[in-house]
Amino acid sequence: MIPFFSGANVVEAVSPERALEAVRDAFIAYARGEWTMPPKVYVPAYPAGDFRAMPALGGGHALLKWVTSFPGNPADGLPTVTGLVLLSDASNGLLKAALDAGAVTALRTGAAAVLAAEVLGRPDAATAAVIGAGVNGEAAARTFVARGRRVLLWDVDESRAQAVAGRVGADVAASRDEALAADLLATVTPGREIVLEEGALRPGQHASLMGADGPGKAEIAVGELARVHVFCDDWEQASHNGDLVHAVEAGVLQRDDVAQLGDVLLGNAEGRRASEDITIFDSTGLAIQDLAIALAALERADDLDLQTIDL
Repeated sequence: MIPFFSGANVVEAVSPERALEAVRDAFIAYARGEWTMPPKVYVPAYPAGDFRAMPALGGGHALLKWVTSFPGNPADGLPTVTGLVLLSDASNGLLKAALDAGAVTALRTGAAAVLAAEVLGRPDAATAAVIGAGVNGEAAARTFVARGRRVLLWDVDESRAQAVAGRVGADVAASRDEALAADLLATVTPGREIVLEEGALRPGQHASLMGADGPGKAEIAVGELARVHVFCDDWEQASHNGDLVHAVEAGVLQRDDVAQLGDVLLGNAEGRRASEDITIFDSTGLAIQDLAIALAALERADDLDLQTIDL
């Protein structure tokens, strides 16, 4: 019998603090070469959305996430992200668990956004804000709050921002400009329009860019990328399907200009260089992060009332 973690089960099993710790460990294991991750496969169904197959191997387990991104779904009362995460024993290939992909994705997205902000932001950063109050934006705001920060939340849909703020203990920003002025910023939008134009970020700010996770998406102008200190989750993935691809194609950024977060965590790459440095983190979402959340959830399997699948 295979345990199945519903979305509610995933949230119950893995707190935002545990998710951040697990994702941090995954970045380090990947940077050390202990965990591996073949390239993400996109199956486009544009203009509506796309399907993604994401494999990873580490911690004695293998994972495959089959997940969707259909940004227009909420208008029809449907979730943007749906799918399954399958976790297997790497020693014998047996399936160990199945998990709701939307909940796993939200947890690791929130964890990665806040982890990057804490690692790359100023030590004295006082304010945090999240642009976008969808499922993943809510996870980022919840994680910031769990880390003891007051959070401003802004969304094009004010009623959605109000509802999410009430659930996670955040405040709704009076305007988008107020949110964009925060010391630590996470943009979690569909990636269909630029959020950070050239010159938008001020000295000392950090921005975690979480929305441009596929072809054609962008949250930051190429001119802004050219004047800031750039980091990413994984160069190969981000330079082909993240915000970075536009700067690479324009000849503005090359591999040596960008450090991976895992290398910063290991001490193999320089992070923030000065208080006035502007840092951005381009996140495209990694299967190793999903593996980290799945393993953290599996630790709690015996404590939860889980459904099972008879294969």
